[in-house]
Amino acid sequence: MPIIDVSPGVSIAYDTFGDPSDPPVLLVMGFGAQMIAWHDDFCRALAGRGRHVIRYDNRDCGLSSRFDDHPVDVGRFVAAVSSGDVPAAVAMVPYGLRDMADDGLGLLTALGIGRAHVVGASMGGMIAQTMAVTRPERVLTLTSMMSSTGESEYGQSTPEARAVLFSPKPADREGYVAAAERELVWASRRYGDPAVLRELAARSYDRAYYPAGTGRQLGAMILAGSRAEALRGLRVPTLVIHGLDDTLIGVDGGRRTAELVPGAELLLVPDMGHDRPRELWPELIDALVAHTGRTGS
Repeated sequence: MPIIDVSPGVSIAYDTFGDPSDPPVLLVMGFGAQMIAWHDDFCRALAGRGRHVIRYDNRDCGLSSRFDDHPVDVGRFVAAVSSGDVPAAVAMVPYGLRDMADDGLGLLTALGIGRAHVVGASMGGMIAQTMAVTRPERVLTLTSMMSSTGESEYGQSTPEARAVLFSPKPADREGYVAAAERELVWASRRYGDPAVLRELAARSYDRAYYPAGTGRQLGAMILAGSRAEALRGLRVPTLVIHGLDDTLIGVDGGRRTAELVPGAELLLVPDMGHDRPRELWPELIDALVAHTGRTGS
């Protein structure tokens, strides 16, 4: 697994699929999830349609740089945000969503890629949006998948999904893998499969179990605030994909994103939750290939 320096003190783990001469597609993963959550077979299928696929671990996740010198007490952080003590909350978090966006762009630079199609899922969609609004000259197209705009009134979780998201996972491997089944609460109701969730949890645990990073990622995501005004001015060709079964980021988060970005295309996918079930890969890959074919590389 290659690891490359993208800025002083930050190294990013990544891998690639397909022909480097094909149009580059950068896949950005979400909160607490390693790049292997973009399934190998999904990446190979997209590469097989003529795309050079690049996936990577966000900072504080997987095999990328960890910020152990800045522990975040999630309870204290949430309490500070809830009470409106933003300065205290900001002081707890060592980086922001913009830094995470710069990591992805830095990876492209290190790989000698000037511009890429950027696809982000969940928090990865927020990172991808940030790439597009801050460095539009680097983003050929944007795909924001199962994500939102940072506005508090859109994309809210159900209480059940929120409870699972914030519930601590067991530290032992067996308990960690078994606990993955809780995520069925936001999976596709038709295709959600506990065996698939357990398999990914086992691979993730064995590859790089690192729960400490999630507090810092959460802080970066929450403190990013609204991107609404920036998205209104975005001129990057944009596709918004959202599952109608999504209970972790409500579908109005996707609708709102598409409403704000001029000319954005909205694809609402029946039987898709906050996941990418294999049964829906043909539809998702067709959409990505069509969208990333709108401009040259």
